Amino acid sequence: MTTSTWAAPRVLRERNARLYLSCVVVSGFGTSALWLASGVWVKDLTGSDGLAALCLLAMWAPTLAGPALGTLADRARRKPLLICSNLLLAALLLTLLTVDSRRDLWLLYAVLFVYGAAGVVHDAAESALVAAVVPAALLGDFNGLRMTATEGMKLLAPLAGAGLYSAYGGGSVALLDAVTFVLATGVLCRLRVSERRPEPPVGTWSERTTEGARHLRHHPRLRPLVLAGGAMMLFAGVGGALLYAVVAGLGHSPAYAGVLYAVQGAGSVAVGLLSGPALRLLGERRFAACGIALTAGAVALRAVPSDPVTLACSAASGVGLPCVLIAALTAVQRETPDALLGRTAATANTLMFTPNVIGLALGALLVELADYRLLLLILGAGLLATAALLFHSPASADRTASRSPSDANPA
Repeated sequence: MTTSTWAAPRVLRERNARLYLSCVVVSGFGTSALWLASGVWVKDLTGSDGLAALCLLAMWAPTLAGPALGTLADRARRKPLLICSNLLLAALLLTLLTVDSRRDLWLLYAVLFVYGAAGVVHDAAESALVAAVVPAALLGDFNGLRMTATEGMKLLAPLAGAGLYSAYGGGSVALLDAVTFVLATGVLCRLRVSERRPEPPVGTWSERTTEGARHLRHHPRLRPLVLAGGAMMLFAGVGGALLYAVVAGLGHSPAYAGVLYAVQGAGSVAVGLLSGPALRLLGERRFAACGIALTAGAVALRAVPSDPVTLACSAASGVGLPCVLIAALTAVQRETPDALLGRTAATANTLMFTPNVIGLALGALLVELADYRLLLLILGAGLLATAALLFHSPASADRTASRSPSDANPA
C-alpha cells in the first residue's frame, strides 16, 4: 500500500472518528444556519446594514482571546468540557426566542458573543480530543473529512436557515441550532475515550496562557505553517472584500456573488476528501505551499473579465485555501504534547484567522482607492511569495513532515 492511498474509508471504520464526524455535521448545520439568519434578523428589526454586520463581529471577536480561552481546554478533561459547552449554548440559544424588537438586540449580541467565545474553547478542546481518539496516521484524513463536512454544511444549512427564518422567524433558527447542540451532545456521550485529570497548573495565568505561543514560536515545523496560514488568510480577506467589484466587472448583479461562493465551497468539499493522501505524499509544508500557490493563481486570474475563468478561479480557491489550514492543524496535533495542545491549537487559530478580519477591513478601504484588477494581481504575487517560502524549507524538515506518523511511532 503506498503512502498516498486514500484512507477515508479507514477513518469512517474507526468508531470514534465516525461519531465525531457526525457531531461536526449536526452542530455545523445549526451554526451555519444561525450565521446567516442572525444578520438577516437584525436587518429586518433595524433596517441597518451596520448593525447586521455586528453579528459577525460579535461571533468573531472572541477569537482575539484564543490563547487565554484555549487555556481552559487544557485545565479540564476535553470530553466533559465539550458536553458542557454544547449544553450551555443550547440553553443560551433558547433565550433568543424572546427577541422580537430592536430593544432586544443586546440579548442577541450577548448570546452571539458567548457563542463565539465558547466556540474558541470548543475548537481547542476538539483539536486535543481528536488527537487522542483518532489514530495518528489518520489525522490528516480526519481533518480533511472534517473540512468536507463543515464546508458541505455551509452549502446546505444557510438555505435551510433562510427558509426557516422566512416561515417562522429568527427564533425558529435559534431553536434549530439549540436542538443540533443537544443532538451533538448525545453523540459525544458515546465516544470511548479515557482521559486523565490534568496536572495542577504551574506558573501564573499569563505564563500558562503564553505557553502555546512559545511552543509555536520555537517549533521549526509549526511556526512557518502557522505564519503562512495567517498570511494567506490576510490576503484572502482582502480578496474577499474585492468580490463584489469582480462581480460588477463581469456585468452581473451582486447576487451573483452567491454563485461564486457556492462554487468555492464545492472546491473545499473536494479537497477535504483528498487531503489525507496529499499530506502523506507531500508532507505538511509542501501540501500547504501547493495550496497557497494554487490560490495565488486563482486570485490573480480573477482580474480577467470572463465568467468561465472566474468560476474556475472560485473552484481553485476553494481547493487551495483549506490546504494550509488542514496542514497546520494536523501538524499541531502531531507535534504538540497533550497537556499543551488546547492552548497551542487556540493560539494557532487566532494567528491564522484574525488576519482574515483585518484583510476584510483593509480590502474594503483599498477597493475604493485602486483598481480591483491591480489589487488582485498584487494579492496573487503576495500569495505566491508566501508559497515560495514554504517550498524552500529545509530538506530535513520536509523529510520529517512527509514521514508517516506510523513510521515515527511504531506500535
